[in-house]
Amino acid sequence: MGAVLFSSLAFATAIFLVLASFSLCHAITRHYKFDIKLQNVTHLCKTKSMIIVNGKFPGPPVIAREGDQVIIKVVNHVKNNITIHWHGVRQLGSPWADGPAYITQCPIRTAQSYVYNFTIKGQRGTLWWHAHISWIRATVYGAIIILPRRNESYPFPKPHKEETIIFGEWWNNDTEAVISQALQSGGGPNVSDAYTFNGFPGP
Repeated sequence: MGAVLFSSLAFATAIFLVLASFSLCHAITRHYKFDIKLQNVTHLCKTKSMIIVNGKFPGPPVIAREGDQVIIKVVNHVKNNITIHWHGVRQLGSPWADGPAYITQCPIRTAQSYVYNFTIKGQRGTLWWHAHISWIRATVYGAIIILPRRNESYPFPKPHKEETIIFGEWWNNDTEAVISQALQSGGGPNVSDAYTFNGFPGP
């Protein structure tokens, strides 16, 4: 009886280890680095200095598969405090990586950095990330693309081609000045000067 029980436990353990190793083989760790800097951007014949990520507006996409671990180092090179929120990502077991300033973390101060570390669990699709302090989110944002696990299909026919489209807004004035004026007047902020598609004003 003891030998049979031992054999069953050994078999169950072996199966568990095989399944665990199979899972680990198909999930990887993806590393990103976000450098938050001021840069001149010109739209609608207006050039202004604004806060963007890695010299891009919108910022770079975060691409991962379901089950992947995502590690993103954010380095703040501007005078403003900053945090990044991963909008729609279920922070299961990693609430400190959610990003709302003064709620799940202290803001990242000038010349400081913070490492966001989370695992994509039980979801796929296209989400977005954005700054989560003041109106910096107007210029600091980008896409999150979560693909199915390898060898797993989409819950719909696989597309022949994929193109990421991010809708946004453009203000000729500094967005911090726009929100400051709104707070002083008690009214809503001025409407944007244009809607944007992947950072460019529409026709």
